[in-house]
Amino acid sequence: MTSKKLLNSVAGCADDALAGLVACNPNLQLLQGHRVALRSDLDSLKGRVALLSGGGSGHEPAHAGFIGKGMLTGVIAGAVFTSPAVGSILAAIRAVAQVGTAGTLLIVKNYTGDRLNFGLAREQARAEGIPVEMVVIGDDSAFTVLKKAGRRGLCGTVLIHKVAGALAEAGVGLEEIVKRVSVVANAMGTLGVSLSPCSVPGSRPTFELAADELELGLGIHGEAGVRRMKMATTDEIVTVMLDHMTNRSNVSHVPVQAGSTVVLVVNNLGGLSYLELSIIADAAVRALEGRGVKIARALVGTFMSALEMSGLSLTLLLVDDTLLKLLDAETTAPAWPNVPKVFVTGQKRTREAPRMPLEAPDSTDEGGVASKRTVLVLERVCTTLLGLEEHLNALDRAAGDGDCGTTHSRAARAIQGWLKEGPPPASPAQLLSKLSFLLLEKMGGSSGALYGLFLTAAAQPLKASTDLPAWSAAMDAGLEAMQKYGKAAPGDRTMVDSLWAAGQELQAWKSPQADMCQILTKAVKSAEAAAQATRSMAAGAGRASYISSAQLEQPDPGAVAAAAILRSILDVLQNQGV
Repeated sequence: MTSKKLLNSVAGCADDALAGLVACNPNLQLLQGHRVALRSDLDSLKGRVALLSGGGSGHEPAHAGFIGKGMLTGVIAGAVFTSPAVGSILAAIRAVAQVGTAGTLLIVKNYTGDRLNFGLAREQARAEGIPVEMVVIGDDSAFTVLKKAGRRGLCGTVLIHKVAGALAEAGVGLEEIVKRVSVVANAMGTLGVSLSPCSVPGSRPTFELAADELELGLGIHGEAGVRRMKMATTDEIVTVMLDHMTNRSNVSHVPVQAGSTVVLVVNNLGGLSYLELSIIADAAVRALEGRGVKIARALVGTFMSALEMSGLSLTLLLVDDTLLKLLDAETTAPAWPNVPKVFVTGQKRTREAPRMPLEAPDSTDEGGVASKRTVLVLERVCTTLLGLEEHLNALDRAAGDGDCGTTHSRAARAIQGWLKEGPPPASPAQLLSKLSFLLLEKMGGSSGALYGLFLTAAAQPLKASTDLPAWSAAMDAGLEAMQKYGKAAPGDRTMVDSLWAAGQELQAWKSPQADMCQILTKAVKSAEAAAQATRSMAAGAGRASYISSAQLEQPDPGAVAAAAILRSILDVLQNQGV
């Protein structure tokens, strides 16, 4: 079965992709009749060396994303994973020669089709009297034994574009650029790893991988790697990659060792999330610095992809100050990242967090009856929420992402851990403030924010008094804050429904001689009834508001959880004879 892709047609996808890049970038132009993109300011290159590169499409943003002042002059694109036509390569060479450039350098990845087609175009151009040179880049560090075809051209080619572009922009001659980039090409290596294959438009996936496997050392077209591994943590995968790339018994290794200075490229092969890419980058930086390697620059992003392949490559380039200046030189190429011109290694990566404001000392005896009762209440709430985890998750799957129970269990475990550290504050205001901070830090999700808002606001009336009217005012303040920032109102099928119902009953606490437990009992029953009533409500807030009301046949999990918390509080107070 072929994979789904957003195309107009399989046959025209490479043309459409290049046209889209040019349409959105006024600094680029298409060469009429060819799948070629060129700088729109070609006339400004008179007297300087032109740089052309290219290859099959499907590796975006390579190579056309690297056209610009200080990088490539133009790119010749083939169909997906197919070398460009000789005629188009020759047309690009002629186009840049016509504006009076001081020769042309072809930068070619080491694949047979690219070598043949670019090489043939070079020979034809030279026969016409156009000075053209060609460098073939092979930076693959996968194979331990030298293959006849040589090392494959991978993401390191982009670094060659940058170095050559900076030299050309500075007016360096063609022969000198060839000499210098050849030296750079021998000082780098790249290794890829993939979790899944890619598929050429209109075709099946290029290879198969089991759910628990990954491929080490594959090429950018899905060519086989050196071995398959079982899935592992990011740290373990990065360690395997770096070990392989720097192993001296590997004929294609990079001679990186303790004391070396490198540029690191963490390249997305197309299908990784930015979350994964950042985790990989962190692992690579830690692993390299742990080996005593100094990282001068770190480039993280998508530079040379393999369509939608879920995988990455790491590139290491040994650098000195001269080479760093070339890599840091200005460029207008849209796909080149804006990297700070400072060393990665040696920078302070953390800042001390502001300290919490000092609180008034808790004057109540921590071992008193009230403090022990607070512990019992919190322990019961935690036990209840942990017991409801699967039920709440099941309710949430109908309308959300199915993690309501998990979120509340995370809060319960955080509270349990906090209680083990020592007795909670006896002051109600300080207790609610501490719980608010804890849930905001540990609970996560919108529930953590909403409970944090509720508790922060509820703590304020309790600073002046802790009688029943103050507790009723605390409920009012918490609900007001929750509704203000959460934008939910009673009837919107959220936790507000349960809490608001309870709050209405707790208004009776403001009356003289109010019976605390009797009123709290009514409040809990109202909250439970309101939670069940949400099953017939249309959601007006939260993720559930995007779901058809016909699909929401169960009560809202947040409302159920809030009612269960209130029930736990009541049960403990009744058992204590309050």
